[in-house]
Amino acid sequence: MKSEDIEKLKGVLKIQSDIRKTLGEELRKKDFIEISSVILSPITDPLNHPIAPTNINCYGKKYSITQSMIFHKQIALRTLEKIFAFSPNVRLESLERKNTGRHLFEFTQLDLEIKDAKREDVMKLCEELFISVIKSVKKNFKKELRILGRELTLPKAPFKQIKYKDAYQKYGEEFEQIISKTHKEPVWIVDFPLTNREFYDGEDPKRPGVLRDMDLIYPEGYGEALSGGEREYKYDRIKQRILKKGQKPSQFKEYLTLAKDDLPPSAGFGIGIERLTRYICGLKRIEETTLFPKIPGKRCI
Repeated sequence: MKSEDIEKLKGVLKIQSDIRKTLGEELRKKDFIEISSVILSPITDPLNHPIAPTNINCYGKKYSITQSMIFHKQIALRTLEKIFAFSPNVRLESLERKNTGRHLFEFTQLDLEIKDAKREDVMKLCEELFISVIKSVKKNFKKELRILGRELTLPKAPFKQIKYKDAYQKYGEEFEQIISKTHKEPVWIVDFPLTNREFYDGEDPKRPGVLRDMDLIYPEGYGEALSGGEREYKYDRIKQRILKKGQKPSQFKEYLTLAKDDLPPSAGFGIGIERLTRYICGLKRIEETTLFPKIPGKRCI
């Protein structure tokens, strides 16, 4: 690597370390408890788009490498009220995503969940965290930002909200990227159709078919930042939603057993650390955010 490339990478990694530090500190100030991440489990997020399974044999039993900690976050709230984890995720994305500049098949999410919370609670929390991170980076990494050629501006909260239906009608299927490219501050997409999400996403009791979900979209063409929302937590509702998705309850038997016993209502989200780093540092590709990038379809160290 050229010396200037090394200096650039050093700056990116220093900034990413500060992002993690700031997020953790801000959450602890708000009485969140950090829990250990879950790497292997018989249950993991089925996600709502096709990816290759990552199953391994453990002592004669099938385990999955965690695709997200969604189920474990809900279960953790049986013990704690506010939790977070810096959770490694492995998602074997399709080869079509190798050139997007936004996808890695191994990455880290800040995953958090709050007992008895509503969507608006976690949206407000996300805005506070996002602004705190940008303030810290602007204050402490002037030299690194100068080397990267990045000029950060503080967004104004609350961020703009657009309903999924309105975004789709105005911009079509590519609304996410169009909104990202045409806005200078983050934007929330809210009220997703039930068919567009996973079975654990909470349906609005007053508006059947509409989910109490949200995505945050970065400005300047950087795309999706996070997904989250309220959760289904009642056993009968969860089972019904699993069947509606064409999945088998047996796939999630451990989760359903606990749901039958007791899952609290909650809301939360997961935000990709590498994507956040890419946005803050103004990088062209997400591979530039880590020493050991895992790019779909490539053999990586």
